[in-house]
Amino acid sequence: MAIEVAPLPLPPSADPSKFAEFGREVKGINPGVLTPEQFKEIEELLYKHSVLLFPNVEVTPEQQYALTKAFDPTSESYGHGNNKTGETKKSILHPDLKTIPRVPQVQLIGNGVVYNHEGLAEAKLKHPSHTTFHKTRVSEEDEAKGVTRFYRWHIDAALYDLSPPKVTSLYGITVPKGNKQICRYDDGTGDELEVPLGTTAFVSGKTMFEILPSELKSLAVRSRVKYAPHPYVWMTPAHAKSTGLGIEDEGLEEPWDQLPSWQESKIKIFPLLWKNPVTGGLHFQVHPCGICELYVDPLPAGASREGALYPDGAHITDLATVRDVLYKMQRPAIAPSLVYPHDWHEKDLVLFHNRGVLHTVVGAFAPDQVRAFHQCNLAASDDPVGPSAEDMAKWA
Repeated sequence: MAIEVAPLPLPPSADPSKFAEFGREVKGINPGVLTPEQFKEIEELLYKHSVLLFPNVEVTPEQQYALTKAFDPTSESYGHGNNKTGETKKSILHPDLKTIPRVPQVQLIGNGVVYNHEGLAEAKLKHPSHTTFHKTRVSEEDEAKGVTRFYRWHIDAALYDLSPPKVTSLYGITVPKGNKQICRYDDGTGDELEVPLGTTAFVSGKTMFEILPSELKSLAVRSRVKYAPHPYVWMTPAHAKSTGLGIEDEGLEEPWDQLPSWQESKIKIFPLLWKNPVTGGLHFQVHPCGICELYVDPLPAGASREGALYPDGAHITDLATVRDVLYKMQRPAIAPSLVYPHDWHEKDLVLFHNRGVLHTVVGAFAPDQVRAFHQCNLAASDDPVGPSAEDMAKWA
């Protein structure tokens, strides 16, 4: 049977003009048993469209790992290191992940208690919620009415030592149904978004760059961001903004000398813009919660200085300033019209280009609502590639 491809079903809130190339639904193929030729077609589709949905498919943990690994054949360990999240009790990720024993690159995530699952006799899962991470929270009265928030916009990546995965796969096994929720931004804009219960929300890093005004495009193409060592331990005591897009500047982060042992050589410094290996396009890919410093290159010779930001370059170490600069650049792209909130069904397999999108968990479940997903991403064999000399000449 030939591979069938169709646009993803967009919610009424989405601006169709911004999703012309984003997201495809793929039918007529079993992603767990692809031929080499079929995989090449899927690989190209993913890099062109960022998110692929395979509805109603049967995929074992072994098949999910093999499919994810095919995008980066020399990768081996889970994106945060095999079994590492369970051992790092201080990490903010610790409650969210349970490793499948026989395939340690695949994690069980969800909500509630799951019994006798893929070698796990009992797994107590916790769906991450804004109520435990944001500086402020939706009132219990509003929460009872279905009001919620984005949890944490992010890239799947350790951001220390290991390279960011190229692709993440998510497979829905048990998907509780319920009323839609209203995701409120609570940032003074009045923005809100109707979302399915327990959605995974995606935004395009390509769109995030393309909608910037020229002076911020110039800043983005010239900049690199430095991440804190062990960033998920570093950020654990801190609180997120109400939009889930970064950390409030309260000075609550774990002091670097209190973090697990770290080495300067393993700290990650990445360009703000990551180059798509198929399209050549630039995707704005910054995990706003883990950032600590910003490096800006000076304008190239001959470039116009009119209206330019940091025309002579800069090394910004003030954390509040770093966060403010990045927030101004990233916030426009999470506007309701630019968010794709996936409506999960059991046996949905979603592949997404982890170096081309940001995503977040949304919403909250009652303790007795059982939800089980398999997640797989692999620490990559290389770091992302930034803008080329031609990109610099075009945008700086």
